[in-house]
Amino acid sequence: MSTYRIQCKLSVNVPLTLRGNCCCKMSDVNESLTNVTSQQQYQGLLERAMFSTLTSVPCCVFLFINGTMLLTLRSKAVFRDTCRYILLYNLLFADTVQMALSQVLYVIAACRIRLTYPMCGVLTMFASLTNDISPLTLVAMSLERYVAVCHPLRHATVVTIRRTGVAIVVVWAFSSLNVLTRVLLLLQFPFEDLKSLLMKEFCSDVAMLLGSVSNDYTTVYTCVLFLSAGVVVTSSYIGVMVAARSASTDKASVWKARNTLLLHLIQLGLSLSSTIYNPMLTALSKIVAAITFVRVSIVLYVCLCIFPRCLSSLIYGVRDQTVRPVLMHHLHCPSCH
Repeated sequence: MSTYRIQCKLSVNVPLTLRGNCCCKMSDVNESLTNVTSQQQYQGLLERAMFSTLTSVPCCVFLFINGTMLLTLRSKAVFRDTCRYILLYNLLFADTVQMALSQVLYVIAACRIRLTYPMCGVLTMFASLTNDISPLTLVAMSLERYVAVCHPLRHATVVTIRRTGVAIVVVWAFSSLNVLTRVLLLLQFPFEDLKSLLMKEFCSDVAMLLGSVSNDYTTVYTCVLFLSAGVVVTSSYIGVMVAARSASTDKASVWKARNTLLLHLIQLGLSLSSTIYNPMLTALSKIVAAITFVRVSIVLYVCLCIFPRCLSSLIYGVRDQTVRPVLMHHLHCPSCH
C-alpha cells in the first residue's frame, strides 16, 4: 500500500463517496502531512508552517471581506428592507461561518490535536448545517429574480419581507433536519464498546461517518440537494431567457437578471465541485509523490473550498451599484458608519 495514501479512513473503512461539506477536508489533508512515515520527515516543521500559512492567509482575507460585506448589508435601511439583500445576507452569513469552521478544524489538525467524538460531532454538524444553506439560498435568490423579470407586476406582492423571512426559516429548518438525521444515525454507533471517546484520527466530516448507513445517506442527500438546486436555478435562467424575447419587457433589467442567474449557476457549480474534493485526493495520492500531493491538495482546498465561499461578496460587491460604494467605504474605513 502506498505510504502517502489519504488518512482518516478514506481508503480503509469508509467507502469513498461524494461529500457536500468541505469544511473538514483540509484536516484530512493535514493528517496526511502530519502522519508521514519516516521517509517523509524531510518536510519538517518549517514546511508544515508554510503550508498552514498558505491556507490561513487567503482564508483570513476572505473572512475579512465577507465580514465587511455583512456589515455593509446591515448598515443601511435599503439593504435591510430589500428581499434580495436579505437573502444575500443569509448566504454570506452561512458561507462565513462555513469558512471559519473550516479554518478552525484545519488549525486543530495542524497542531496534531485529536478531539473526542462528541466535540468533533458538534463541529462537523454545524459545518454540515451551514454547508447546506448555500445551495438552498441560491435557489431562493434565483426564484426571486425570476419573479422580478417574468412577473414584474406581481413581484411586490409575491416577494415580501415576511415571505422572505419564511423562506429563510424553511431553508434553515430543512438543513437542520438533515443534521438531526445524521445525529440519529450517529447515535446508532456502539460508542460504549470503545475504550476511549478520544478519536484516533483527526476530526473531519469523513471520520464522523461511522457506518455504511450514514455514508449512504450523506451520498444520497448531497446528490439530491445539488441536483434539485441545479434544476431550479437552470429553469429560472431559461425562464428569464424566454422573457428576454418578449418585446414588452425591459431589456436592460432582463439581461442583468440573466447575468445574475448565470453567476448563481456558477456559484452552485463551484459548491458542487467541493464534493469531488476527496475523490480527487484519492486519485492524486496514487500517482504523485507525497510532498507533491500535499502541495496540490492545498491548492485544491483554496480553489474549491475557500474561494467559492467568498464569491458572493466579490460578485455583489463589484456588480451591484447600490452595494459597491458602501462596501468600498467600509473597506477603506472599517470603523466608519
